[in-house]
Amino acid sequence: MKNKFRILKILSTVIIFGFLLSFSLKRFNNKPMEKVSVKMTQTKNPVYFIDEKDVKELVKKSNPTKRIGDINIPELEKKLNQLPAVDSANVYLNLNGNLNLDIKQRVPAFRLNKDDRDFYVDEKGVEFPTSKNYSFPCMLVMGNVKQSEYVKLAELISKIDRDEFSKKYFIGISKKKGNYELLTSEGYFKVEIGDLENIDLKVKGFKAFVEKYLIHQDPEKYTKVSVKYDNQIVTTLNPHFKENDSIISVGKKELAKLPLINKKKEEAEKKPFIKSKEESKQVVKKDLPKPKTVVNKTAVTQKKPDNKPKAKVKIE
Repeated sequence: MKNKFRILKILSTVIIFGFLLSFSLKRFNNKPMEKVSVKMTQTKNPVYFIDEKDVKELVKKSNPTKRIGDINIPELEKKLNQLPAVDSANVYLNLNGNLNLDIKQRVPAFRLNKDDRDFYVDEKGVEFPTSKNYSFPCMLVMGNVKQSEYVKLAELISKIDRDEFSKKYFIGISKKKGNYELLTSEGYFKVEIGDLENIDLKVKGFKAFVEKYLIHQDPEKYTKVSVKYDNQIVTTLNPHFKENDSIISVGKKELAKLPLINKKKEEAEKKPFIKSKEESKQVVKKDLPKPKTVVNKTAVTQKKPDNKPKAKVKIE
């Protein structure tokens, strides 16, 4: 009897609790939304692509009745994540009826001008459009950059931003014919780095060139400094710089001589080498060693045939 009474008591408690819960939920769902709270998650660099008013307008459109029960939280979260400048979004309700939205915005790694388009790229390599109301200060990249190179390019720009020397010198990046060039704040020359491999070594090489040599030169002297080759730096002189006129003119003269020298060499190679008889005799005479003759000071007699008288030879 006691067990049956206990079971009946538990069942009645569950039923009453379920009734009260359903009544509370129905009352809560019919309750109007008290407040919409939009919180922008802090990033390493503050960005302002998304306006709080725009987010609240999106919430208003998704729930025109403003009733808590009519809010489709998963759908609203999906719409927020589809915004180009949103990295992630989290939507939840409080028991007080307040709707909370935590939004993290994308931070541009660089701004890319490609195929007559202008857009941002974040550190994950995701493209998103520029804003009419806000412009983020970041490095400008120009040229036909492949999407597979976005992440490495973002890493390069991050290294430049962390290094005081690089941040001072480099203000932009250009890609021409597959080669990357760093644009300098001097504006007179570019730094050719080639591909995006061994970036640390290339930047160190340029830094050494600046500190040991370029610091004593006029920056207008060069149009390009190339560090894309291993263990060497190649410079291109500026033809419009007056001090370079003498160097360039000498170089042009030397280059002009090359065709004549090559032509003479070719003509010399085509002609057969023929020696004259006199030259050949002289060569033979010079080559053959002369026989040594030993002569006695005393009288030398030579035997001759019997039919001739004997002759005497005397050498003084």
